[in-house]
Amino acid sequence: MIEPPPIIYLNNAATTWPKPREVLEAVSQSLARPVFGSGRTTGSQGEDYVTLAREAVSSLLAAEPPEHVVFTMNATDSLNILIQGFLAGKGSGSHVLATELEHNSVLRPLAELERQQRLRLTVLPVDNGSVNPDLVESAITPDTRLMVTTHGSNVLGSLQDIYRIGEILHDHGVYFIVDGAQTAGHVPIDLKTLPVDAYVFTGHKGLFGIAGSGGFYLRDPDSIAPVRYGGTGTDSFSLYQPREMPERFEAGTHNYPGLAGLAAGANYVASVGVKAIAEKAERQTAFLIHELNKGPGIEIHNDSPELPIISFNIRGLDNDDVGFILARAYGIVARTGLHCAPLVHRAVDGGSGSVRLSLSWFTTDEECRIAAEAVREIAENADSSLGSA
Repeated sequence: MIEPPPIIYLNNAATTWPKPREVLEAVSQSLARPVFGSGRTTGSQGEDYVTLAREAVSSLLAAEPPEHVVFTMNATDSLNILIQGFLAGKGSGSHVLATELEHNSVLRPLAELERQQRLRLTVLPVDNGSVNPDLVESAITPDTRLMVTTHGSNVLGSLQDIYRIGEILHDHGVYFIVDGAQTAGHVPIDLKTLPVDAYVFTGHKGLFGIAGSGGFYLRDPDSIAPVRYGGTGTDSFSLYQPREMPERFEAGTHNYPGLAGLAAGANYVASVGVKAIAEKAERQTAFLIHELNKGPGIEIHNDSPELPIISFNIRGLDNDDVGFILARAYGIVARTGLHCAPLVHRAVDGGSGSVRLSLSWFTTDEECRIAAEAVREIAENADSSLGSA
């Protein structure tokens, strides 16, 4: 039996841990001093975390101008704002495309709007972890107005060909919203060149911020109608939401500790280098898959993920049981179940769910070795039990 370590955290696709020291210090400092925000205080003792975060995210993602980076509570919040705002005033005839890879942050808003007869939804199947751009083109009809899709699957770790899909959609006049919750901070992103209309990010995953922070980049502000209204600290005499960016979409008090952490996290990623982060993740993920493939009855649902995400099942064991054993016997924190992405699970495991291991920049090679050995040991015990049954 392997000696259990104190904790090996491999649930980074849910939220990254540990956080960089710089992030913890920034959050602590934001709470230790009065809040500074233009138009909201006469004080000047604190940092302007809103501007710092906007500039850091804009620089990391090549999202220009910085004012087109909008802050929200998280990626789910961003997707709801964008979907609702795009469809506002378009009647009930809009055809919308999505894929089996989507998180419920996309599926549920679209399904609810379809139930309200405000749109007609087509969900495209995946093949080997991705959606064929040619399939996207064949699904476009004269009334197709919008496609919403993930950049990277939170279950399979696969990347979509966002560039080619975006080119096809724009050739047909279709608006393109991309969910980058799993990719921002993990792979290089250049929004100057990607043919997307809106790109969603979250703060607490690959950008190493804390929960409650996220946002989106919007190329053309006039393409999305605001769906929230309130105080902005600017043009307060007007009873209408400002049209200027980012106030057009940022109503109410910002999450200053969250944005302090996001600024520090995005700057940390930039200092390490996204390329270095991606290369380390690729090496460690390949090692884990190679080692897991040595075990009996281990089915890996994508043998060549482009993100540090590995989903698998062990023959004869429920995925929740595997997760329980990993946590209690080995001190390994993973995630089990459907990962809020029911359609991709229906496609790859019949909807039963899987065990997911997901890495971050702080995952060590030794932790990968221990995790692989632990999963193989669980599989070997299950295999011997099946053999003696």
